[in-house]
Amino acid sequence: KADRIVDGPMKTPYIDICVFDTVTGWCVGCGRTRPEVAQWRKLTPFRRKAIERDLPRRTAALVAAVATKNS
Repeated sequence: KADRIVDGPMKTPYIDICVFDTVTGWCVGCGRTRPEVAQWRKLTPFRRKAIERDLPRRTAALVAAVATKNS
């Protein structure tokens, strides 16, 4: 009998909001770019992790931009 590893669903930063900022190109929901979203499953784990580490900075920048625009 062959051993099989069955992976569950791939972890993704997607939060059910897909609207892209026209200035940065980042999704206001998850912070990724359109190419990153499209290629997410094909990216290496190293590249996905690098993007995930940058997402808090991106989303904070988007929030700050909106706050500045609305003040």
